[in-house]
Amino acid sequence: MTSRLSEIEGRMATAHQLDAVIRAMRGIAAAREREAQARLAGIRSVAATVGEAIGMVLAATAHRDTSDSPPERDLTPVLILLCTEQGFVGGFNERLLERVENWPSRGAGALFVVGTRGAALADERGLAYDWSVPMASHADDVMRVAGRVSDAVFARFVAHPTSAIWLIHALPVQGAQVAVVTRRLVPFDFDRFKTASRVRPPLLTLPIDRMLTGLAERYVYVELCEGLMLSFAAENAARMSAMLAASDHVGERLSALTRDARIIRQDEITTEIVELAVAPASGIVNGKEA
Repeated sequence: MTSRLSEIEGRMATAHQLDAVIRAMRGIAAAREREAQARLAGIRSVAATVGEAIGMVLAATAHRDTSDSPPERDLTPVLILLCTEQGFVGGFNERLLERVENWPSRGAGALFVVGTRGAALADERGLAYDWSVPMASHADDVMRVAGRVSDAVFARFVAHPTSAIWLIHALPVQGAQVAVVTRRLVPFDFDRFKTASRVRPPLLTLPIDRMLTGLAERYVYVELCEGLMLSFAAENAARMSAMLAASDHVGERLSALTRDARIIRQDEITTEIVELAVAPASGIVNGKEA
């Protein structure tokens, strides 16, 4: 066996090991995406409950006139960008950062980055951010991260009341594409929770403004939970796509190495046959040994 064949077989063994690692990572990503998708129903149920409570409180009071709110163009944008904590996600973080870079009046606002990979990429691009926190590495950690983000959001809003706080995150989609969405968290839109006048108002024991503020903060927290869970699912969907592409590449490489090994083996067999055929003829002259 030649050294060339030994080298190819060694590379084939390494490729098989790499393929096993890729398949394991793909399986983990698939399990995490399924878990995140399963958690969304509970989060949305909580959002519906809080929204119903807001509507009941609004039904017990007069219509809230928001005409004195500053127009959207006068608000300072605060962007919350949900990136990834780990790699192997293709262009996932790049697409999110492109949305920030193309945001109107970006220079006048602030940027909060969730995810170590996103923060590192922002540094590479020279994109300044005001605050960052690691992204959840599993579904159980989403609520804790949402709490840290909501604390930072309301601290910013207390210090700068004329802020419009936007959440930017990805949605889980099939394939290598990344669907990016944006939604405004603050100023809070109470109009979407108005209920019909026939609803019997509840018995309220707290001041209405205080109750609405508390419910609005709770609803924003739940929205952050939903955005983080969707982003976590999207991250793992992107990782599955990246691992599938990597597995295909390794498979192609293994096929090429296998083909090369077969060619070398065939050449060796042919050489041995020729040597066996030539050796007796060269050792006999006129029927006698030389």
